[in-house]
Amino acid sequence: MTPKSAKRVTEDRAVFVISVAAELAGVHPQTLRMYERKGLIRPERTSGNTRRYSQSDIEIVRLIQEMTQERGMNLAGVEVVIELQRELERAQTRMEQLRREAEELQRRLAADLERLHEAQKTSLVLWRESAAPFGSPKER
Repeated sequence: MTPKSAKRVTEDRAVFVISVAAELAGVHPQTLRMYERKGLIRPERTSGNTRRYSQSDIEIVRLIQEMTQERGMNLAGVEVVIELQRELERAQTRMEQLRREAEELQRRLAADLERLHEAQKTSLVLWRESAAPFGSPKER
């Protein structure tokens, strides 16, 4: 696991109950419920249906607060921004996957080209030995 992916796993672990998450984010628990109803955050649920918030959820709530209070955006605008961020993250994840696939294809192509090159050298040697012009060297 890379340091970046380890950090991401830690950020995505849903460990905070609503009262703690609200305190960490600087909002009222009812605000978290409203953001969830609007689809702005998606806390996990326990088997007993209790909300559990991750550090990522708390960061999103802080971002929502910044956009609404400091930048004057309404929640509809915030929703668009958050969805665009999620799309960007999905695109970045897909690009990273495609980059890894391209690297693997390049490695396989290089190996195939090396095998082809070696096969051509072997074939050329065999062809020269079997098709010596004007007879074999001993006959000259």
